[in-house]
Amino acid sequence: MSEHEHEAQKASIVVFSGDMDKVMGAFIIATTAAASGIETTMFFTFWGLQALKKKVPTGRTLFERMLSMFLRDIDSIGPSKLNMGGLGRWMFKKMMKQHEVATLPELRQMAIDLGVKLLACQMSMDVMGIRREDLIDEVTDVVGAATYVAEANQSHITLFI
Repeated sequence: MSEHEHEAQKASIVVFSGDMDKVMGAFIIATTAAASGIETTMFFTFWGLQALKKKVPTGRTLFERMLSMFLRDIDSIGPSKLNMGGLGRWMFKKMMKQHEVATLPELRQMAIDLGVKLLACQMSMDVMGIRREDLIDEVTDVVGAATYVAEANQSHITLFI
């Protein structure tokens, strides 16, 4: 066996988007990698933080509270296309249920159960007025970009979604 084959395989995924379909794709890839024995890390930044956010209002300043009106939790985010004021989200959820596709909260729980590291971006949280207590308890850590870059540098698979 080569030296590379003895190393643990790693995957890292940046979740930048808060769109339902993109977050779903990120969790499907992460859970598949983790189930395949690949050590997997997801780094949630800007709108992607919605996948880790509890269903609570955020923000202390006027601008942060205004932004909070657009920050959703994982079950409330809509698709990147055809959202139609929430109708698209409802339609996609119905279609996913008909085809027995896991919901976003179920996929997130699968990732947690499979040991996927869920990292939240400190800078994005600061800018958007999101506190650690606004995130689900299962978040592995709140870190800066340098920590994620070090993680990605050791990864065999690196994705930006």
